[in-house]
Amino acid sequence: MSTAERTRTYDWESPLDTAGKAQTLTGLEFLKGILNGEIPAPPIAKTLDFQTLSVEEGKILFEFTPYEFHYNPIGSVHGGVISTVLDTAMGCAVHSVLPQGVAYTTLELKVNFVKAVTIKSGKLLVEGRLIHSGRTTALVEADLKSESGTLYAHGVSTCLIFKP
Repeated sequence: MSTAERTRTYDWESPLDTAGKAQTLTGLEFLKGILNGEIPAPPIAKTLDFQTLSVEEGKILFEFTPYEFHYNPIGSVHGGVISTVLDTAMGCAVHSVLPQGVAYTTLELKVNFVKAVTIKSGKLLVEGRLIHSGRTTALVEADLKSESGTLYAHGVSTCLIFKP
């Protein structure tokens, strides 16, 4: 077993500046700005090292590769990391349909862990999909799958929509 010290360094942009930009755009415009590199990704994306691959109205796709820094003490990716990535995908699916100036937050989150995620899992895809968007709440789901389609986790969420 290796006892070599490991380090990881990264930087990020001010999340408050980014949040200010979010207020001036529709949700889809904002997410496309992040995808195209015109708007900085949020710090959590840098912290957990996941990237947006595509975004459309009601749907978003992220890429997530598990690394040791995602691990829990028993040798697999921590459930909180998986939950965060799924929650992000679900929230972004909701955000993608919101008009300018409208915000949201996660009201409820449920995650089913189907298969252990380790560095051997390789590159994983996280797809968030809007199921229903109403006046004050939205229902969304997300999957964490391998590129070949193996399901590792599934989440569902209810989001609260804040209108000005």
